[in-house]
Amino acid sequence: MGVVSDSIPLHAFRTVPRTGVIFVTAEATRRGYRPGDPDWCNLGQGQPETGDLPGAPPRVNAVTVDMADQEYAPVAGLWEVREAIAGLYNRLYRKGMSSQYSAENVCLSGGGRAALTRAAASLGQVNLGHFLPDYTAYEELLDVFKAFTAIPILLEGERGYAFTHDDLRREIQGRGLSALLFSNPCNPTGKLVQGEELARWVGVARELECTLLIDEFYSHYIWTGRPGVLPVESAARYVEDVNRDPVVLFDGLTKNWRYPGWRMTWTVGPKQVIDTVSSAGSFLDGGGSRPLQRAAIPLLQEDTVVAETRAIHHTFREKRDRFHSRLERLGIRTDRAPDGTFYVWGNLSGLPAPLNDGMAFFRAALEHKVITVPGEFFDVNPGKRRARASRFRSYVRLSFGPSWETLDKALQRLEALVLKHTP
Repeated sequence: MGVVSDSIPLHAFRTVPRTGVIFVTAEATRRGYRPGDPDWCNLGQGQPETGDLPGAPPRVNAVTVDMADQEYAPVAGLWEVREAIAGLYNRLYRKGMSSQYSAENVCLSGGGRAALTRAAASLGQVNLGHFLPDYTAYEELLDVFKAFTAIPILLEGERGYAFTHDDLRREIQGRGLSALLFSNPCNPTGKLVQGEELARWVGVARELECTLLIDEFYSHYIWTGRPGVLPVESAARYVEDVNRDPVVLFDGLTKNWRYPGWRMTWTVGPKQVIDTVSSAGSFLDGGGSRPLQRAAIPLLQEDTVVAETRAIHHTFREKRDRFHSRLERLGIRTDRAPDGTFYVWGNLSGLPAPLNDGMAFFRAALEHKVITVPGEFFDVNPGKRRARASRFRSYVRLSFGPSWETLDKALQRLEALVLKHTP
């Protein structure tokens, strides 16, 4: 029997780049980091703390598996779960509106990237706009599928990353966009398009027939809402006809319910789009976990969602304010305070060298067992067609997803790091 030599090069494979969080975690692991190690402070994590919060519903700590759920789930997900999600959107955002979401407007998938990948695989030969900066995982997603052309749109920190509906109209018409992919609120800047302005965006998309692909995974982490009003936002609120308006939404249990390990997410949009992305899922991933889909139904009840959202707002708003204030005093400023998410997009340009560079800051912080994500990872550059240095090299993304105990420890270490390099 022949022996296969491990020296034979695997020419069939290309090098696949790592997303920012995976890169920084791998680098930290080389220095001894292990998940759950109390001596490390992971400000690079893309997940919220998952334990009990004051006022939140009890956490799910066991899942019962019905014998019928040993089988595959439908690629689009269990019908009753899709109905529950549609009903939740109608109750939160569409009360009194004649056009209502149904199960046919919802498709389940096994994680946010799976949902986005299904959508990307379903796009035709169109121009797809995306913002700079934005979520790091968009980069490879926008490169691996060759049917569409990714068009970058630079947002300026000097303007607080503002982008109006008039800007949207100009970009759609000037660049011939048929679709636009973006996170709202934005990962990493925390910029939120909301209220009347978001309604205008939906109106422009409807008028110019440009599909908005909106990553709403942080839509329950909103810091600019009115007192007494549930702090959530979604473009679903401004859709006129759920089966005609070109608005496709992505969300899931990952952030807004604080169950990232469940890998249960969904796409909400016109029935025709849902049919298409479900077909894409049949060859891309085959569908999500049937037991976890069924176990999620109680989590989708309105009372549970309201209690969880208010608990998130109480705990994370306080963390956001204290964390942001401490970073500002440290010399890590922001172009705008985050309207949403659990991130601070820190501008390092005012720090002493070499800490004024995001990658150098990251490596120096690692020596103090603090993990951050350099800003250049959010300079979404599919295919590396732009060869020049990133405009975001002096930035870093810092997460206040961990507990305040971890955040306070990290801030003390960063304060010592900056003091060490200050003349």
